[in-house]
Amino acid sequence: MKMKAAVLRQFDAKQPFAKSKPISVEEVTLDPPGPNEVLVKIGGAGLCHSDLSVMNGSRPRPEPLVLGHEGAGQVVEIGSSITDIEAGDHIVFQFSPSCGRCRRCMEGRPQVCEVGAKAKAAGDMMSGGRRLRDADGNSIAHHTGVSCFAEYAVADRGSVVKIDKDLPLTEAALFGCAVMTGVGAVINTARILPGDSVAVIGLGGVGLNGVLGAKLGGAETIIAIDIADDKLGLARQLGATHTVNASDADHAEQVRDLTNGGVDFAIDLAGVIPAMKTAYAVTRYGGTVVTAGLSPSTAEFSFIQSNLVAEEKSIKGSYMGSCVPVRDIPRFISLYRQGRLPVDKLISRQVGLDEINEGFDRLQQGETIRQILLPHGAA
Repeated sequence: MKMKAAVLRQFDAKQPFAKSKPISVEEVTLDPPGPNEVLVKIGGAGLCHSDLSVMNGSRPRPEPLVLGHEGAGQVVEIGSSITDIEAGDHIVFQFSPSCGRCRRCMEGRPQVCEVGAKAKAAGDMMSGGRRLRDADGNSIAHHTGVSCFAEYAVADRGSVVKIDKDLPLTEAALFGCAVMTGVGAVINTARILPGDSVAVIGLGGVGLNGVLGAKLGGAETIIAIDIADDKLGLARQLGATHTVNASDADHAEQVRDLTNGGVDFAIDLAGVIPAMKTAYAVTRYGGTVVTAGLSPSTAEFSFIQSNLVAEEKSIKGSYMGSCVPVRDIPRFISLYRQGRLPVDKLISRQVGLDEINEGFDRLQQGETIRQILLPHGAA
């Protein structure tokens, strides 16, 4: 089928993107789904900093590619081997496709599926090959097996989670990345307990979900850390008990003073090494640093090894919030409906395909939290 898609052709383009236009909206060909794949009409897709990391070259991917990893839509067609989803169902994408058979999947960690990781790195579908071609017939890479910055997408069955139809797809999109990564890092990876103290570093869409997760988990002290005062203000509205501006030279000391020596859990959701340094500095003896922020692929974080031992700290990575999507996405949606995860407050605006470059300018400049792309235009 023919459709419109946002194709990234210029990596490491200069800003403003509105002028350099690294993303071009093109008519492309999307092949039909294979036996274990689904065709989805996109209802909403979130503009995320992880997309920016691909655009600026800090996380290299095959080129060209159709961007987009956080989204939701309606199933249009199913492959011949699929029996548990049908046309008309609503789904949320998950950006780490899982095969269900590798060692990681078998031990209950589908977010780090080995088969899915290999396919993502190659820009391929998990069953092999690509389904996207440009006007000249050239292959276009898939982004995380999703590529939802388009009118339609073909995705592996393991990349989608069925949801109830009464949730607006513009809201459902958030659960595919921002909610899973932010809330999951606190609830699943850190496994905080009621009464714990938590610092969340970096208050983008994922970081503010970390604040919501800390409140949901019953943290007694929630310290939100960022360099933007407006984001610190929003964090207070969402449940942060204290806020600290990371631009202050003594910001780590401020956190230690507030918590009598440091927090139980420091959650880095910024994706830059200075945030990791802050997280390590504000963690108490015996505390844990959790990082779900994706810094540039060549960036390194260092610490004094004897300090790690003497203070018995822990450092843990968290990919996709350590979520099992088929379990956690419906659970988080239920909490949203109960008013306990008000993630809709993070939606800044809706954009069309024709303003996607401008949307990433706004995201890069910190002017928005989450913009939702409507590939088919306003409803």
